[in-house]
Amino acid sequence: MKIGITCYPSIGGSGVIATELGILMAERGHEVHFITSNMPFRLNKPIPNITFHQVDVNQYAVFQYPPYDISLSTKIANVINEYDLDVLHMHYAIPHAICGILARQMSGKDIKIMTTLHGTDITVLGYDHALRNAIKFGIEQSDVVTSVSQSLKEETYDIIKPNKDIVPIYNFVRESEFPTGYQPELKTSYGIAEDEKVIIHVSNFRKVKRIDTIIDTFKLIRQEMKSKLLLIGDGPELLDMREKVRELQLQDDVLFLGKQDCVSNFYQISDLVLLMSEKESFGLTLLEAMTTGVVPIGTYAGGIKEVIKHGETGYLVDIGDSQHAAEYAIKLLSNPQLYKQMQQRMLTDVQQRFHSSIIADQYEDQYRQMIGESNDA
Repeated sequence: MKIGITCYPSIGGSGVIATELGILMAERGHEVHFITSNMPFRLNKPIPNITFHQVDVNQYAVFQYPPYDISLSTKIANVINEYDLDVLHMHYAIPHAICGILARQMSGKDIKIMTTLHGTDITVLGYDHALRNAIKFGIEQSDVVTSVSQSLKEETYDIIKPNKDIVPIYNFVRESEFPTGYQPELKTSYGIAEDEKVIIHVSNFRKVKRIDTIIDTFKLIRQEMKSKLLLIGDGPELLDMREKVRELQLQDDVLFLGKQDCVSNFYQISDLVLLMSEKESFGLTLLEAMTTGVVPIGTYAGGIKEVIKHGETGYLVDIGDSQHAAEYAIKLLSNPQLYKQMQQRMLTDVQQRFHSSIIADQYEDQYRQMIGESNDA
C-alpha cells in the first residue's frame, strides 16, 4: 500500500506513535510518505520506503497569520496525485483530518482517510465551542476513526457526539528502542548510590500532570528508604516544582534532568515510574517504562487504568492521593519478591496487549479494509 501520514513532528506522544507506525509499515514493505512541517524527530536515519515531504508556509502580507492549513492541504493533494496514494492517516482531528478531507477534494481522487484521536483534540479542544463542529466534521468525514484508548473513545462520544464508529487501537513502543537491562555506570554518574531506589517521571511539566503529587509521594517514600526522584522533561510547571522541592528540602534527592533524547537509559536505572495525571488519554511514558521493566503507579484518570492492571501489573490511586501512592511504592520497593512477581506479570501483559507487531497488525487490517483488500492480500 501507499500510505500518507500527517502528524505533529515535534516531541510528543502523537508524533512518536505516528512516526513509529510509519517505520513499521515501511519495514513491512509498504510505501510511506510523511507530509509534515518538519522532519519527524524519530526519523533520524534513512529508512527504505519512507519519503518525507515538507510543508512550506509562505508569509504573505494579505494574511494576518501564516496559512498553514491551506499549505498543508495543498501539499497533501500534490502528494496524493504525484504518488497515487491509497490511504491518508491523519493524526488529530483538527487541523489534520480537516486538511486531509480538503486535500482529497482538491486531488479529485477517492483516497481513503483514517483519523486517529490522541487526546488533546478531544479533551482540550473539544471543550471549545468554536472548534467542536470542526472536530465533529473531521471525525464524521473520515472513513475510519481510531482512538488510543477505550476511555478516549467514550470521552469523544460524550463531548463531540459524532455519528461515527470509533475503533480503539492502543499505543505501542518499538521494543528495540526500550530494551530491558541495567546501567550501573549511569546510576553512579548521577551520584545515585547502588542501594538507593530510583523513581522516575517523564512529561511536559504541565499542570495536568500533577507533578506536585509526584513530589509529595516521593517525600513520603524518602522518609522510609534511601531513594532518588528523576524528573525528566520541561514545561510551564518547572520553576514552581523546583521551588516546591526546595521548600520540602528535597533538593539533594530530586534530580531535574530536563529534556532527554535517550529516556530508555534512565528507565534502565529506575525501579518505579509515577504518572499521577488528572487527565491522560493513554500514558505512553508508562508503556515505555513498563517495556523496559519498570513497575508503574498511576491514577485512575483516562487511559491509565487501561494500561495498568491494578494489583497485577502495577497500582492505581485516585487523583491527588499521594498517601496511597507512597504506601504502594514502599510496599513494592521493600519486598523484592513481590516486586519481581509484579514485574514479570507486567512484562508478560505488555507483550500480550501492546506489542508493536500486534498494534501494527490492527492498523494494517484497517488500512486494507478501507481500500477493499482482504487481510491475506
